[in-house]
Order: sequence, then C-alpha cells, then structure tokens
Amino acid sequence: MSEAVSRRSAIRLLGAVGAAGSALGTAGCVAAVPPGALPRKASPAVPAAGKPAVGARVDALLDQLTLDEKTALLHGGPDPDPHARGRAGYVAGVPRLGIPALRFADGPAGIGVGRPATALPAPVMLASAFDPALAREYGRVIGREGRALGQDVLLGPMANLIRTPWAGRNFESFAEDPRLTADIVGQVVRGVQDEGLIAAVPHFVLDDQEFGRDTVDVSVGEQTLHETGLRGFEAAVAAGAGAVTGARHKVNGVHACENGPLLDEVLRGRWGFDGWVLSDPDALHGAVAPITAGLDMEMPGGVHFGGPLREAVQGGSVPQEAVDLAVRRILTTLDRFGLLTDQLPARPARNAPAGARTARKVATAGAVLLRNERGTLPLTGAAARSLAVIGPTGRVPLVAGGSAPVLPDRPLSPLTALTRRAGKGATVRYALGEDPYGTALPAGLLTPPAALDDRRVEAGRSWSHQGQFTLAADDEWTLLVHHTGKRPTVRLDGEDLFPVRQGAAEPFAGALLGRAPDGMSVRRRTLALKAGTHRLAVTAEGGSAGQRFRLRHTTRATRAADVAEAVRTARAAHSVVLFAYEDATDGHDRTSLGLPGGQEALIEAVAAVNPRTTVVLNTSSCTTMPWLARTGAVLQMYYPGQEGAGATADLLFGDVDPGGRLTQTFPADERTTPVAGDLLRYPGVGGRQEYTEGVHVGHRWYDANGATPLFPFGHGLSYTTWAYEKLTVRPERGGLRAEFIVRNTGRRKGTEVAQVYVGPSERLALEQPVRVLAGYRRLTLAPGESQSVTVDIDVRTLSSWDPERRAWVLGAGRREVRVGRSSRELTLRAQAVVGSR
Repeated sequence: MSEAVSRRSAIRLLGAVGAAGSALGTAGCVAAVPPGALPRKASPAVPAAGKPAVGARVDALLDQLTLDEKTALLHGGPDPDPHARGRAGYVAGVPRLGIPALRFADGPAGIGVGRPATALPAPVMLASAFDPALAREYGRVIGREGRALGQDVLLGPMANLIRTPWAGRNFESFAEDPRLTADIVGQVVRGVQDEGLIAAVPHFVLDDQEFGRDTVDVSVGEQTLHETGLRGFEAAVAAGAGAVTGARHKVNGVHACENGPLLDEVLRGRWGFDGWVLSDPDALHGAVAPITAGLDMEMPGGVHFGGPLREAVQGGSVPQEAVDLAVRRILTTLDRFGLLTDQLPARPARNAPAGARTARKVATAGAVLLRNERGTLPLTGAAARSLAVIGPTGRVPLVAGGSAPVLPDRPLSPLTALTRRAGKGATVRYALGEDPYGTALPAGLLTPPAALDDRRVEAGRSWSHQGQFTLAADDEWTLLVHHTGKRPTVRLDGEDLFPVRQGAAEPFAGALLGRAPDGMSVRRRTLALKAGTHRLAVTAEGGSAGQRFRLRHTTRATRAADVAEAVRTARAAHSVVLFAYEDATDGHDRTSLGLPGGQEALIEAVAAVNPRTTVVLNTSSCTTMPWLARTGAVLQMYYPGQEGAGATADLLFGDVDPGGRLTQTFPADERTTPVAGDLLRYPGVGGRQEYTEGVHVGHRWYDANGATPLFPFGHGLSYTTWAYEKLTVRPERGGLRAEFIVRNTGRRKGTEVAQVYVGPSERLALEQPVRVLAGYRRLTLAPGESQSVTVDIDVRTLSSWDPERRAWVLGAGRREVRVGRSSRELTLRAQAVVGSR
C-alpha cells in the first residue's frame, strides 16, 4: 500500500460517533482558514558533499533490508547492554547497514534511566510560568541530558489537556487550555530536538485519565476534537516533532493505534507529519489493523509487529509496501537527526550546574501564590526569625511523581533550605504532623514475639512468623511493609494485605509514599480493626541477593500524637510553613480532590493556634480547600524538582516575586467541575465516555455555566500591586491587535502575567466559548514602572472548526476583547471588527 494510495481523496468523518456543530449562518460571514495555517519545521538539512540525498540514502537501505530486518526495526526488544539501558524501550538496529540501535527514555520532567539527571519541576509547573521561551530552555535541558545519558528518543512532552481534575497524571500535562498547551508543547519539542534527542509526543489522542485508559471508548465530536484535544499535537507537528506516541484506548469506536482517520488523515494528511508513530505499551490488538492504519512501531516489545507481522506479510494480509512505508518513516527521521551517517553525532557531557539553574528558574517562575492575607508573606522581621516547619514533605522533598522517576542531583529538603535562609539567630522548629511511613510495632505486641522493624533475610533463604495480638478497643490501623527485595507476604486474619496488583497499579506506588527516605519500597493498607484478637503471619524471601524488610504501623493514637506535636510547635513559633502533599502517579486516578490522609485536620488544628500559617502545596493538580479561610497564605508548588527546596525558600522570604499563574481552574468543591455529576463524561459508563462538554473545556466550562471557582484559570498573586490601562484593539493581518499598558503600582519589583481573552462571533453559527485565551505576556517591572504591551490575536484564535466544511472558519464581525490578571479578573475591555476573508 503506497502512501499515495493510503491517502483518502476526501477526509472522512472522524469515526461514526458524535459529529458536532450546527449549520453555518448567513453566507459570506465566515471564511475557511487554510489547513497550513501553522508553519511546519523544515525537513533535514542539505546533505554534506559526496553524500547521497536523504531519499536516495533511505531508498538504498530499503533495497538491502530483509523482511526480518525490516520488522525488527518496527518493534522493541531487550537491551543487550545493561549499562546503557533505556528505561522505556530499545529497538535493535541493523549494524551491517549502519542503522543504529535506539534507546527510549520516559522523561516528562527529566531523563529517568536510573542514573543521575536533572530533576526538573513537573510540566504543569513549567506551564504556570506562561513563558514559552522558558519552555524551550526546559526542553533543551532534557534534550542534552537524554543524549548525554545514551538515549535517542524521549517519550514526551505530553500534549493532552487537563480535562478532569481527578486524572492521576495531570501534573505531566501543561494546562486545561488548548492555546497555552499548544504554545508550551511546541517550545519543549523544539528545545528537546535542538539538542539532537527525538521527541515522541504522547499520547495521541484524548488520553485524559488513568481510569480505563486501556479500554475506554472516547466519543467526541469533530469540532470538539479539533478545537481542544488535537491542538497540542498539531503544535508538536508544527515544531517538527520526530515521532508521536499513540494511546491505548479507543476514539469513536476505533483503537487509537489503529485509527486511520486520526493517524493517516489528520496527523499525516492534514498536518503533513513526516515522522513515525509508535505505540504506548500494550496498545496493540493485532498486526494488520495498526500497520495499515498508519502505526509504524510497536513498543516496548514485538508481540504483534514481530513474528505475527512477518507472517501477515508472507501470507498476503499485509502488503509489503505497508512495512516499507513504516520503515521509510523511521529511517527518514533518523537521517534527519544525523543517525544514518558514517559518523554519528557526538554525545555531549552532562552539564549538571546548568540543569540545576534551569530547574530553579522554572520552580520559582511557576510557583503560584493562591492566597496571602494579613501580610503573611513574604517572611520578614519576626516572621523570619521564629518559624515552625510542619509536614513530612518539609523534611523529605517531594521532587517529582509519575511513571518516570528521575535520580536527582542531591536535592535539599525544604527544612534545610528554610533554616539556611533564615540564618543565624533565627529559630526554626520542625514537627512531622503526619507520618507516612509508620512506627515500629510495640515491643511485646505479638505472641509469640518477633522483631519486625529491621529483619534481614539472607540470599536463598526464607523467613516466616505467625503470631497474634489483642486490641482492647476498636481502632483504625495503617500497616506498612518496607522492603528491599521481593515484597514480603503479610496476612492479617487470613487476608493478604499486599497482593500483587494488575497493570500500572503494581509498579507505580508514588514518588513519596512508594519509597521510604532510606530507599526501601513501601506498601500500605488502612484497616478498621475490631477489639479482640487478630492473627498476623509474615513470610519473606531473600532471593538471589538477600533483603531487608520491616513492618510498621500507625494508629489513631499515633496520629493524634503527631497532630498534638505539630500544634505545640506551631504555637511556639511566630509563623508556620506547613507542607501538604498529594502523591499522584501513573496508572491511578485520584479518588478525591481533597488532601489525602489526615492533612486537612492537621491544617485546621495548626491554623487554629497560629493564623500566620502558610500552606505549601506539593500536589499534582487542583485541590479543594475547606481549610482555606483559616490560613494566612497558600503557595502552590506542585512537584518542584530537585531545586524545589531552594526555590520555595526564595519565594517565602520574598527574594523573588511569585510569578506563576494557574493553568487549571481550582473548583470550589467536587460537585462543581466540568465533569462532575455526569458519569458519561468521567469516568465513563459501560466502557464508554462522552466529551459532551464540547468545546467548553476547563475555564470555558465555568464561564459557560456561570460557576464560581475557588481560584480561576490564570489566577496568581504577587507581592506588589498592578494596574491595567488604555486598551485599544484594531484589525491587523486578518486578526486583531490589542495594545494596553501594565503598571507596577506597588513598592516592590514584581512579575505579572497579562492575559488577553476574546469573545465569540455573533455571525458564526457554531458552538463557541464565552471567551478564549487569545494571548499573554509575562512581565517583570520595577516599582512604579509601566510597559506598553502588544498582543496579536491570530486568525486561528478567531476561528472555529466547522465539521461540515471540514475546515477552520473565521468568526467575522464584532468581537469583544478583554484584558486582565486572570480569566475572572478582566478589568479592560474593547471591541473591534474582524473582516471576512
């Protein structure tokens, strides 16, 4: 099947389900926007003298490759070199023809291959800076380190939206807003590939939740798809991404990795993507459908694209041309990155100091000050000299989360950073507040007794113990097992407390909660225990290397003691910095938007005795805050990377202004979100999910429904004050140009993110948001300084996707433009007329 034959002369509807949009209004009021409205990065540079052109070079290789060698290039396999292993996969090359092997790394926030690398802040924190130039710098750090650590392909950056606040990997995405997501994705891709690392952008498309991610069938209208979920991927293609990673679920009834309308017609046909498409793990359900739909590579193994694909070609169910086309796409991309030449590009050395500087820059730039009452922050005077630090992530830094843990360069704890910044003469006290790792079982608890707090099991041996204990009253226990080898079996009253779980639930237990400070793996189970006698049985195996393990617990009494200690510590200090956490990860959606465990009660108790309490949130996504009114300040730090402790100190003490702004709306409660109250929207019913919110994703839904959030999209406070003045809007190059003045009216140097939104066209008879983000500018101004700001509102922003015309159509006529500090604080407004094209 040739590429020309595979292209459809007329683009089909994207699946059979849910074409959205209504008929056009009066003729002449709209005009189609050309498909190529976004520029694409040019293909490879001109070859050196004496070298064959790219097409000829790839043709020559295809002529020499056997079928076995071709299919070997289309799937992953085991890495023969354990010292250079790519954590996310390996594809054997063809040494006899000079086709190199490829190593793949996960890395939304750094290169996770088990060797030291810069642990950058989570992508959502990067996006919170509203700074595309910083996004490119972030990408360059990942690109350089990936190449330095022996990797060739990065599975990132994530291009999906933050659609539901419950999604477990929201911190790996950038924003709920399609425009902001597209801006940041494009620049991260450019940065990664500036350094020679190939970006494989996941997960195409609408991979917006962990629940049912392998099986759910997403039903989406065509207008919704183009205006929301596709925008980040389109920007990645425009930036020249070398590869795209397909998702595991279905889109409109067809598995994403065998979805021809998406892979062949949109990705390659409409956008002109010339890289290759690889699968997410376990995303294929056969060989024939994916390769004929446009998938090129199965990762991380070859269940379908190994022997079964060769047999399909030999049996005639897959034409040889389909395999050749997939191999051509891969080889053409490798050639573009200089990987098919006699002299492969030299790998750079790591530049750890430069990576650390960027990590700190992103952590300070993306921090969002959500609340600051009664001058709680910055910490100055008495507040800086008498401080209580409370919470487990005050002492154990929550650097990152997700499926790709990075081994960071010596991260400080926030307690250490704050103590150093407070300096000599200051008193900094610490209290745990909540114990995530448990305490030893009381001596004499078990009959017969057994030492279970640090048990060594030698290699090749096993150890077991059966005993019982008696509770005088009902209690709630959390039992925890810490281990260095195969997880011990712990049975309570005959029940296995820590069985091996299916899928991602087993390997991904959280960056904080899944590993103790000394590196031991941790699993926990909370149980309501009745008064009386209980049977406990423990069995552990030493394996080939031996192991250590310990069994620990928390009870109502230990938790109450921790809170009491925190209250005493808070009462004795002038000010409190309380670190709260939520440890999200791959494979799990959140079960609540509130803080887990007893943290809400801890905040209430501490703030009740010291209202000068600042809560620092090391969380993955938006959080409900029933405790908010009691606090003095709230600083959102997400997962701030290896330099997060120093950045947190910089911000709390006012050495830098908090310049981050929310890229996702924080709801007032769990009942008022874009997907709440509609199980079809999330998590789906009967394996089927519908994007019935249409184009009203994120902050657009709050506007369309008149819902009041806790904190709106774009929100973020500063240590100074700001004024906006003199907005003018006029037509410019088919779009609009907004000009206005921003003034720092306070007494401190500060950072502001000026935001521009545009309203709908009355002449466009398609579903439109109340307003969309049209542009933004990040500014740093001295006290009293003002700056004139110009934001161009491009044709794409003023257009909607028409499923009947199968094109972008411009919303002509009068459009309202509003400017301000967030999506709900828009102090300036003006109107201008967009002409028909």
